[in-house]
Amino acid sequence: MTAGPTAPPTTSTAPTTRQVWTRTRGILLALVLLLAAAVAIAVVRSQARHGELDPRSSDPYGSRAVAELLADHGVSTRVVTSLAAARSAAGPDTTLLVAAPDLLTHRQQAGLRAATASSGGRTVLVAPGASAVERLVPGVAADPVSSTRSALAPGCALPEARRAGRADTGGIRYTAAGLGADSCYPSARLATLIRVPDASAGGDTVVLGSPDILFNERLDEQGNASLALQLLGSRHHLVWYLPSLTDPSVADDGGRKNILELLPSGWLWATLQLFVAAALAAFWRARRLGPLVPERLPVTIRASETVEGRARLYRKTDARDRAADALRSATRIRLAPLVGVPVAQAHAPEALLPALSSHLHGDGQSLRSLLFGPPPGDDAALVSLTDQLDALEREVRRS
Repeated sequence: MTAGPTAPPTTSTAPTTRQVWTRTRGILLALVLLLAAAVAIAVVRSQARHGELDPRSSDPYGSRAVAELLADHGVSTRVVTSLAAARSAAGPDTTLLVAAPDLLTHRQQAGLRAATASSGGRTVLVAPGASAVERLVPGVAADPVSSTRSALAPGCALPEARRAGRADTGGIRYTAAGLGADSCYPSARLATLIRVPDASAGGDTVVLGSPDILFNERLDEQGNASLALQLLGSRHHLVWYLPSLTDPSVADDGGRKNILELLPSGWLWATLQLFVAAALAAFWRARRLGPLVPERLPVTIRASETVEGRARLYRKTDARDRAADALRSATRIRLAPLVGVPVAQAHAPEALLPALSSHLHGDGQSLRSLLFGPPPGDDAALVSLTDQLDALEREVRRS
């Protein structure tokens, strides 16, 4: 009797809903994260500050409104983007506004300081950081902790501030010792606007902790317009310096900088804090694990759990060839003693197949295909092979 492919498959190979969800949930989660990232990027870009502090821009964070109000009062505004143009424009009849002092290199800051120190005009620095303000206004230091930007009272005797009243200043706070400076709009006893006079040349330098009073959307609030017009309209000409990375003077800064030098100091401190937090979290999690628990060996594991676990691994990697080899090998080992073949020769076709054929009086070729044939091509063929091997073993035991 032969064990041909007469027994139909008894196990369904169609994946269940749970299996489909388990296989696809990783892909679905990745797609959801990509979609969320795309939406977040779109939202951030939609709120980007286009033309910030540009007197030609009418966007909410531009400064065109200030320039037009100054023009109504007879003050001309000219935009420059190079250090050379800014230095040549400095003079007793000119107010030089530096929109982003932190973008200037150390050499650019030194050159700008040399040009404005004895010009006799006014220099307005908008929110310079600690490094920039120390080079552009020696003696003035920036506090590392910024204040919230809100309406503050003048708190000083500077005429421009007293006439303007409360204004939306805040931001970076500064201290000036021994310079005879006017320290205005204090926040937690530190000034957010400082005016440093130059007694020798008759000019002065104004340091603003926040650019809010120059924005189009904030100009009509509090005393912002009055303060901006008085600070920028004290001379007949206003030169608005917007530092640019294409400025030729950037290349003359004494060589290239590495990436760490280009990063702001705040980012470096934040990275260090993240490393410390990660180390503390790792220590905390390690402490929660507790001591090792000894376990008696060997551990007894049920054969069904081992078979099921290995079967799941085979299925996860589509290793039908390995699964078929394991099934055929185990069947041959069990059949060999039943037909009088030593277990050591159970995997030799020339020893096992003749004994099986004479025992079952069946076709040796079909037995060879069943016990030593090629691996199945799909899951259905693997299930069919399992049923046929099981039927063959039952037949041998009955005979």
